[in-house]
Amino acid sequence: MPNQGSRCRTQMSDVPVIPVVDEGLGNSTYLVDLGDRRAMAVDPSRDLRAVEAAAAARGLRVVYSAETHLHADFVSGSVQLAANGAQVLTSADGGRPFAHRGLADEDEVDLGGLTLKALTTPGHTAEHLSYLRLDGATSLGLFTGGSLLVGAAARTDLAGAGRTQELARTQYRSLQRLARLPESTLVYPTHGAGSFCSAPPGAERTTSIGAEKATNPYLAAPDEDAFVAKLLASLGSYPPYFDDLGEVNRRGPALLDADPTLTPRSPAAVETLGQGGAEIIDVRRHEAYADAHIPGSLSIPLRPVFATWLGWLVPSPATALVIVRDPDQDPEEVLWQARKIGYERLAGELADGLSGWTAAGRPVASTRVSTPAAADPTTVVDVRQAAEFAPGHLPGAVNIELGALSQSSADLSGREVVVMCGHGERAASAASVLERAGVTDVAILFGGPQDWADAGAERTLQVDE
Repeated sequence: MPNQGSRCRTQMSDVPVIPVVDEGLGNSTYLVDLGDRRAMAVDPSRDLRAVEAAAAARGLRVVYSAETHLHADFVSGSVQLAANGAQVLTSADGGRPFAHRGLADEDEVDLGGLTLKALTTPGHTAEHLSYLRLDGATSLGLFTGGSLLVGAAARTDLAGAGRTQELARTQYRSLQRLARLPESTLVYPTHGAGSFCSAPPGAERTTSIGAEKATNPYLAAPDEDAFVAKLLASLGSYPPYFDDLGEVNRRGPALLDADPTLTPRSPAAVETLGQGGAEIIDVRRHEAYADAHIPGSLSIPLRPVFATWLGWLVPSPATALVIVRDPDQDPEEVLWQARKIGYERLAGELADGLSGWTAAGRPVASTRVSTPAAADPTTVVDVRQAAEFAPGHLPGAVNIELGALSQSSADLSGREVVVMCGHGERAASAASVLERAGVTDVAILFGGPQDWADAGAERTLQVDE
């Protein structure tokens, strides 16, 4: 067991809990070995590839899928697992119409030697459950979903502004309840670093009750009012698809075929699709996009956070998508990342990529590139999140988050604009957004704030208090 007051690193040899981390969304699914080659998945995503691989590697069959809450940041994989024979465990208060075992506070599920005990912990969502794994009366581990996180507590504004404070107060009481568990209890949150559900940056994804009591600033709040004030002050922006996925998961997402493909489309067909309202999504690296791209296409480089930015920059999952990729990029990865946030209208991909487009005589555009050494801070629009911008940015730079940039494009028209982020990927997306809005004098800064500071003497980043 971990020492009280220190972060724990759960070793697979110590307890049969296998974390399956989605680095892009910042979430963890947990695969729990129940013995007799049976397993339970906790908060699985619709993209079950990693869970299935982890189970297959250990000779396990998933017989339970436990949901802590109605997820807003990804489509649940529980319905898909149920189609393969798993029983879905979830809150009786969630209103889910599909087959499941609804659990109320302190209901217990016999896992075959071990027990799973449901604890109502509303806050992140109204129907939220945490699950305590017990060996007799001994607490082996606690799956906290979006309740108690490593060094944080999950946001409470996803049910609408009218319920944010109410849910923050219930979140306080939920965390206080969990803090009364034995300090040796291991804690397995779903949301971790990189999640827009309010987890802070950091490498640790599991913890213990003792560690959180010693170090979590939200548990250190002197009273409920102080907790609420701190939590509400931490709330940043989130992608618009968060507003829809809770209901998608309540109803139960459609089952999917296991082997998705991207249909090749000719340049003429891609052009027709674009004219009909489809979005042409260029998933190539930001350097390739800057060099040459289809006019009007949207740059979202394929990387672990592709799904988040797809959902942020293409507001409707009903929009048809056409993909432009390089030959070395995996089309299956594009499809599954889109599917795990409910974007299913993949109309295909440009056959032979951009080379096929140019071979057909279709026009291309390019975007000017700026280096950190040459960047004039007074022209810079920094598109990182506000929480990233405040600790260090170019003096004189303007912060407009990438997700809000399209609403501010008119204010940037007619002036020189250099867009930047931490490396260049989001900057390329920003340039594509602005170019589509008619802002013509746009450059992409390849690099981040520290690259700018390192590129010249007496360059100092500005820090906002």
